[in-house]
Amino acid sequence: MILALSIRDFVLIDRLDIEPGNGFTALTGETGAGKSIILDALALTLGAAADRAFVRAGAAQASVAAEFAAVPGHPVWEVLAEHGFEAGPDETLTLKRIVRASGPARAFINDQPVSAALLAEAGETLVEIHGQHAASALLRPSAHRKMLDLFAGNEALLDACAAAHAARVEARETRERLEAETEEALRTREWLAGAVEELDTLAPQAGEAGSLTETRTRLMQSERVTEAITEAEEALADAEIETALSKASRAAERICRLPGFDGADHPMAHAARSAAEALERALIETGEAEAAIAALESLVEHDTSALESAEARLFALRAVARKHMVDPDMLPDVLETLQERLNLVEAGEDALIRARKAESVANAAWHDAAEKLTAARTAAAAQLEKAIAKELAPLKLGRAVIRVSVAPLGEDGGAHGADRVEFDAETNPGAGFGPLRKIASGGELARVSLALKCALAEAGSAGTLIFDEADQGVGGAVAAAIGERLIRLGRTRQVFAITHSPQVAAAARSQWLVEKGRSKSGGTRLRGLDESDRQEEIARMLSGAEITEEARAAAGRLLEDA
Repeated sequence: MILALSIRDFVLIDRLDIEPGNGFTALTGETGAGKSIILDALALTLGAAADRAFVRAGAAQASVAAEFAAVPGHPVWEVLAEHGFEAGPDETLTLKRIVRASGPARAFINDQPVSAALLAEAGETLVEIHGQHAASALLRPSAHRKMLDLFAGNEALLDACAAAHAARVEARETRERLEAETEEALRTREWLAGAVEELDTLAPQAGEAGSLTETRTRLMQSERVTEAITEAEEALADAEIETALSKASRAAERICRLPGFDGADHPMAHAARSAAEALERALIETGEAEAAIAALESLVEHDTSALESAEARLFALRAVARKHMVDPDMLPDVLETLQERLNLVEAGEDALIRARKAESVANAAWHDAAEKLTAARTAAAAQLEKAIAKELAPLKLGRAVIRVSVAPLGEDGGAHGADRVEFDAETNPGAGFGPLRKIASGGELARVSLALKCALAEAGSAGTLIFDEADQGVGGAVAAAIGERLIRLGRTRQVFAITHSPQVAAAARSQWLVEKGRSKSGGTRLRGLDESDRQEEIARMLSGAEITEEARAAAGRLLEDA
C-alpha cells in the first residue's frame, strides 16, 4: 500500500504531501481542480512516460515520490531481485521520478538510480490504475492466465506442471546430447578404433615420457663419465702417490723411534708423531679414493642397445602425442577418453533407446499435469464468468458479457501448462467479442474493471487500486452499487476512487477534496475532510454551485446510510 506520496512542481501542483490510510478513499472536487493531475503524478512515479510539460512553469524540475509497504513474498521483491536490486521486506520501498525542464528524466528506487522500465515493472505489482486510459493488468491478456489461476487456487497444479516441464526439458536435453554425441562418434568410428588400437598397443604410462628422457640423458653421458674415471685413475697411477706416502710415512716413523724422541714430551717429538699419523691417514684415504673410483666405474651404464630402446620408446610417445596435440604424459587420459567415445558408439543405441523412453515418460507426465491444469482452468473460467455476470448487472452493464476463454496454445506449452487464457468482452448482444481494452466508454471500462476486481477477489498482487471516474454517466442505484463494491475491495486493500458521484463519495471511509489554490499563483491543493466538511462537499456534488439546505440534508442521509 501507499504510505506517502510527495509531489513537487508538477503541472499545477507546487507542493503536495499525502499520507493515505487503509480502506476506500474518495477524491472529489470541481472539474478542473486537478484530480487527474494527481493521478498523472502517481502514474509517473510508477513508470509512465515522462514529459517536460509536467514541469511547473518557472521550475527547473518536477519530482514525484511514492513510499510503499510490501509484505514478504510480494512479487515486487522477486522483480527487484531478478534485476540485481538489493532490497527486502524489512524496509519500505520509495519509487521516485524526476523530470527536468532540460535534460533527461531520472528514476530511482530507494534513492538508487534505475531504469524507467524497472520502475514500471516494480510499480505494476504495487498499484493498479483502472480508467479510460489506464493500461492495468486486467486489460493485458498476458496477465489473464495468472488471474484465473489465482481465482481457481491452482498453485499446487501449477507447481506440479512446472516440475513436470523441468523434467521433460532435462530429458529432452539428455536425448539431444546423446544423439549429437553418438552421431559425431559414428562419423569418426573408424578413426576412433584405429586411435584406440594404436594407443592400446603403445600402452603409455603416466610420467613415462619424463622418466625416459632422464634415462636417455644418462645413457648419452656414459662415455664422458668413463673418460673422467679413466683420467682420475691414470692421474693416481702416474703420480705414484701411495709409494710416496709410504716412504714419507716410514721416514716420519724413524724419527719417532730415534733416542730422545720416543715417548719424549718435546715439541719436535710431538710434531714427528703428528706427521707420521697424518701420512698414515693420507695413505688410507688414497686407498679409499681408488676404491671409490673403481666402484664408480662399475656403475657406469654404457649400453648402446638400452639407449636405442629408450630413444625409440620416447620418440614413439612424442609422435603419438603430437598426433593428438597433447603432452606425452597426457596420453593415458587421451586413451581413456577415446575408449569412452568408442564405447558410446558401440553401446550408443541402447543409451539412446533409454533416453528416448525417459523423454517419452517425462512428456506424458507433463501432458497429464497440463491436462489437469486445463480442466481446473476450464471449470474455474465458468465460475468466474458467472461471478462477473453477477457484478455487471448492478453496474448498469447487464447487456455486457465477459467471456473467460481457455484455448490451447499454438506452441507446445511450458511450465504454466498448455493454455492461453484471455478475458473478452461483448458490450451489446450480437456485437461480437473483443479485447477488454476495446470497450469504447471510459466509464464502462472502469466499471468493467471494478466488476472484474470484485469477482476475482484476491487475484492480483497490487495492494493499491485506483479507479478513475468509474461512475461516469451513471447515478442513483448504479452509483450506490459502485460505492458498495469499492467498500468491499477496501476491506482488504487500499482503494482510491476519483469520483463525481455523491453516492460513491459518501460510501468512502475517508474523503479528500482536490481544489484550486487561493494564492495568486493558483495551483492545486488537497485536503482531508472531516464529517462536517464531507457533508458540505457531498451537498455541493448534489446541488452544484449553490448549496441548499435540502442538499445538505440529502448529503447527511447519504453519509448515514453509508
